[in-house]
Amino acid sequence: MSSRLDVGVELLERSLGYTRTALARVGPTDLTRPTPCDRWDLGALLAHMDDALDAFLEAAGGSVSALPSAPGDVTGLCAKACTLLGAWSSSRLRTVDVDGVALDAALLVGTAALEITVHGWDVSTALGIDHRIPGRFADALLPWARLVSAQGGYAPPVPLTGDAPPDVRLLAAVGRRP
Repeated sequence: MSSRLDVGVELLERSLGYTRTALARVGPTDLTRPTPCDRWDLGALLAHMDDALDAFLEAAGGSVSALPSAPGDVTGLCAKACTLLGAWSSSRLRTVDVDGVALDAALLVGTAALEITVHGWDVSTALGIDHRIPGRFADALLPWARLVSAQGGYAPPVPLTGDAPPDVRLLAAVGRRP
């Protein structure tokens, strides 16, 4: 595995650990709670997360198609996340075919780590849990956030004033208002 891919896999592992804390607190009566994503309640966010995990897992096999999957439950999300980490930990891919476009595998894994972390924060926020993204981890994800946001992957960045902590800078880069 290339060292860039190693870094991406390490970030992926940290993102899964961070997000697992929030997912463990989700109960069946929480699914209609609002999230920081204006158009989604918690149930819709979990369905999106499930679909994203499917896509990132498929990417570990070398290609991704744009077919949506059926949403699962929180237990299924956690199991799928473990499978995802195992698949990327053993991957030797340099590129992944995403609908006919070759993408750098390390970039894709870093993007997965960002996606999982940001949505883990969204879940925590929906549940009213103060679960901040650790500073050094947020700093490590910030380059991915800037890259993905610049390509329209999230809401426009939120302007910040003053010296904001790393987690606030990361969340602002992807359009979140912590």
